[in-house]
Amino acid sequence: MKKQVMVRGGSGNVIEPKVGTRPQDNIYLSVNSEWLEKTEIPSDRSRMASFDGIDVNVEKHLMQDFADFASGQKAIPDVPNMDKAVALYQLAKNFTKRNEDGAAPIQSDLKLLEGIRDFSDYNLNAPDLATFASIPFSFSVEPDMKNTKINVLSFAGPGTYLPDTTTYETADAPKLLGILQQQSAQLLKMAGVEAAAADKYAADAIKFDAKLAKVVKSTEEWADYPACYNPMKITDFEAKFTDFKIKYYLKEVIGEEPDRIIVEEPRYLDHINEIINSANFAEIKGWMLVNFINDAASDLSQEFREAAFPFSKALSGQPKLPSGEKQAYHIANNAFSEVVGVYYGQTYFGEDAKKDVEDMINRMLDVYKERLQMNSWLSEATKKKAIVKLEALELKIGYPDKIEEIYNRFKVIPASQGGSLYANDRAFAIEEQKYNIEQLHKKVDRTIWAMPGNLVNACYDPQRNDLTFPAAILQSPFYDLKQDRASNFGGIGSVIAHEVSHAFDNNGAQFDEFGNMTNWWTKEDYAEFKKRTQAEIDLFDGIEYGPVKLNGKQIVSENIADQGGLTAAVEAAKNENDDLKKLFENFARIWANKQLTESIKTQTAVDVHAPGPERANVQIQCQDDFYKVFDVKSSDGMWLDPAQRVHIW
Repeated sequence: MKKQVMVRGGSGNVIEPKVGTRPQDNIYLSVNSEWLEKTEIPSDRSRMASFDGIDVNVEKHLMQDFADFASGQKAIPDVPNMDKAVALYQLAKNFTKRNEDGAAPIQSDLKLLEGIRDFSDYNLNAPDLATFASIPFSFSVEPDMKNTKINVLSFAGPGTYLPDTTTYETADAPKLLGILQQQSAQLLKMAGVEAAAADKYAADAIKFDAKLAKVVKSTEEWADYPACYNPMKITDFEAKFTDFKIKYYLKEVIGEEPDRIIVEEPRYLDHINEIINSANFAEIKGWMLVNFINDAASDLSQEFREAAFPFSKALSGQPKLPSGEKQAYHIANNAFSEVVGVYYGQTYFGEDAKKDVEDMINRMLDVYKERLQMNSWLSEATKKKAIVKLEALELKIGYPDKIEEIYNRFKVIPASQGGSLYANDRAFAIEEQKYNIEQLHKKVDRTIWAMPGNLVNACYDPQRNDLTFPAAILQSPFYDLKQDRASNFGGIGSVIAHEVSHAFDNNGAQFDEFGNMTNWWTKEDYAEFKKRTQAEIDLFDGIEYGPVKLNGKQIVSENIADQGGLTAAVEAAKNENDDLKKLFENFARIWANKQLTESIKTQTAVDVHAPGPERANVQIQCQDDFYKVFDVKSSDGMWLDPAQRVHIW
């Protein structure tokens, strides 16, 4: 009996290419070995994958466009707020000014943080500090999972310095934390903090982070989306805090208190008084200062940028910082993401391609409906509910028709008027906080897009029951109008069906057609679904991928979506008598990936997706048609016994 193909490698990259590999032994290497041999990872990146290859081209086009807009070689397009994005780009690109300013732009905030005397002073100032510095908890406004017409206030804990709580248990943890501590102390000294104080702040920050890492959620826990829904009366929530004046904080930040709150991290709330108390004040202050200086460094001079790079380099393996010009583009793109996405979509995404993709989406939805109707393990009652949900899906293709209101509120203050990159970013953050809190008293806007048009990705939102396919992903190797239909089915077709499958993965299955968390399954059907979900967990759990072992529970939702996506794509291609060989080959091609070892460790700690090579091989191993098309025998490397092949959707 054979388990799934475990692709191992060495010398920095997980996959060692082997041109001439038979698809029957390893279809990923059969298709991608030549690409793996020829592809070089750019010095300012930690990996190259099919997604990244497209992203490099998108970045290249948009960087040139921004440079031309800034120099006046091209007129700034008539896209709302695009002029602000260009103005921010010009500010970020002006390294002469940034280098002259040094740490001057942050001095006022740095002195405010350093001046917090004790825990009582911290309590009093926390609402103001939260506008530019880290607080060891967060509040946000999101749609209510059980009534997605309304918004609700949510509470969660902070992030940790290392990628995941499990990273603290690895042999790399002391070295990584040591790099961060040294880097942070150096940055504080560069900003004018006295040397002994800087060293103590950095050491205290590491101590406080260690306390957080013991009680905040792991990536595996966050992957259980419905487990974030823990409603409490606001009075009961406030009663949990004995040291920190949370009622005062909420009044200052939120204004009128809601009647209830959703606690996303109950364990963290249960331990809140062990974390936020007067005895821990010095550590909290050090933690705030370390977070502040590391975040602010990217908005300052080149010297600060370089001094803030070692920790990132240690986590990713990336040899070099991106150029100043590239950073300027990314700063503008990140701040005005939807604006830039609309410009990209209008400029680079053709109507013919959009119509063809819409046609393919509708074909995939038809196939999915047929598969649900013909499903052998669902009852008729559950089938009907599933089809209702499927038919209610909203489609968002390319880029949005309107730009969200928040971008109208951003104002860019140029250097000529005393503006700095840091000051503008700080003002944006304050405006975003205000805007988010305002939504608490408004109905949910279901027209908002989860992704900008220039992002190489796609997604399903269970609370809006919608699918988003940004313009940038709708190109080769995922999609090409000139590419044969079978290859498109193996590329964007499987991606489309993957996102549809998220409506029925272990998380999405708990939400109805309106995006409300409710049980629409019969008891027997859901028990069978959980059994099959466990089989998907077991299929991937423990696979050795370079320096790590995969956590099947952490990546199960994406693996269910991959399984359903590929199965539907195969079915669609069969309905049109397309070449399944080309489909499987392009499915393997879209997961091509070359990655540095450090990056693999970090990504697998926090990612809910399996690594690309395993997404290709293991999912194809579960497709019965693959064995027929490639005449795979039990002695071949890709063989997986029929009893081990997982079929859900």
